[in-house]
Parts: sequence; C-alpha cells; structure tokens
Amino acid sequence: MRADRSRTYAASVRRIGILAHSTEGAALCFLELCELAGGRLGPLNHPPVTLDCAPLAWSMPHYESGDLEAIRTIMAESIERLSRAGCDFFICPDNTVHRALELPGPPFALPGLHIADIVAARAAERGFTRVGVLGTRYLAESAVYPHALGLRGIDAAVPGPAGRETVNGIIFDELLHGVVTAESARALRTVIDELVDDDCDAVALVCTELPMIVTADLSPLPLLDSPRLLAAAALDTAVDGDLPTWRGGPVSLDDR
Repeated sequence: MRADRSRTYAASVRRIGILAHSTEGAALCFLELCELAGGRLGPLNHPPVTLDCAPLAWSMPHYESGDLEAIRTIMAESIERLSRAGCDFFICPDNTVHRALELPGPPFALPGLHIADIVAARAAERGFTRVGVLGTRYLAESAVYPHALGLRGIDAAVPGPAGRETVNGIIFDELLHGVVTAESARALRTVIDELVDDDCDAVALVCTELPMIVTADLSPLPLLDSPRLLAAAALDTAVDGDLPTWRGGPVSLDDR
C-alpha cells in the first residue's frame, strides 16, 4: 500500500530532464535536486528524473573551431531523447553550452530553465548590483551572463586575461576529472580578490564544477552557486510551478 501511494504521488509531479554535458557538474546538480526534494517531499522522495549526457568530448573540437551550431545540434538531439522519455521540461547544468543553446534555430523539443536566468533572478532578489562571473574561458568571453544579468539591471564583470586562463585551466585540467587541490583553491581565491577590487558585490560560480572547490569559507564575496540554484528552481517547477517557455535562443524576462 505504501509503495502504491508513492507511485501515485510521483505521478502528480513533473518529470525533470537533465541535459548533461559534463559529468561532475551534472552529478552535483542531480544530487542537490534529490537532497532538496527529500526535505520537501519526504525521505527518499523526489520528482522523477531522466538524464541524457552527450559526452563533452563530442563538443570540444567545435568549441575550439567556434562551430556553436554543431554543438546546438548535439544538444537538440539530447533534448529530443529527453522528450521521448516523457520529460516535461529540461534543465542544463552546463553553463558554457548555453552559448550554443542561445543560438537561433528550431525550437527545442522541450521547454527549459535557463541557468543564467535563474542565477540572475537570485542576484536581483539579493540586491546585488555588480556580479563577478567565474567560468570557462568560452563562457567568460561570451554574452550569456552579461545579457541575463543586464535584463535585471545588474552589471557583469569577469577576471582579466590571466585570471580567466587560471580558472579555465583549473576547470579543464582538474575539476572535470574530480580533482580538487588546495593550491588551486588558493589560486581561485586570488582571482576572486581581483573581482573584489573591481567593485563586485557577489561572485557567480558559472562553471557547474566550481562549487566543488569554491566555498563560502574561501570566498570574500557572497556566492551565487549556479548548479544548486538550478536544482532548487527545477524542484519548484516540478512540484508546483509553471512550466518554463524558453525553447532556445537568447533568454528574455518572459522565459520564466
């Protein structure tokens, strides 16, 4: 009888599709989603989840050549698989791939939550006015976060060239492989100090793996933890929120 009630309850919430592309970050987001759900829905309970992960190696040559259209195609096929699996909407914990998801093109098979929009909304709620953006070089040098934050009147700042390379190297050489070192934590603290000097009042961790190493104890600035904020927003949407409307292209304030 108890199992029957659990299945009935599960059927009343939406199925979340996780559009994964980097394994460590996707795992962090999934685990956070389940942990949050247990506190809200009861022990061992969470919305049904389906994960589809196109290997990051498929996209790296296209990042290097600047062929974002090819990456969009890879991700669109992944979203199509999530749709066929019965998902109601998708989340993508990989911040950098949103460069490709924002390209114009055929609407995705599912609506999704845009991670930069989620982070920007929380930044606005907390009254931040200038947010430092820590992520891969590909993302830091893009318009994804300046656009999303700018829609809410918030300035975006990025580290200088040396800082961007430091962050990028730590992400690709260590964090994507599950490696966390004290030396790299100190290097990231130096980069965040640079953002303090640039008058930032918060720092957004917009590589999904950065929360593995950058903690509140390390950072002199308040943190906007993109994978955990996305997990919380996904839970809200699955349980009792409105479905998102974004199906690719630049995010707008109507895509909520």
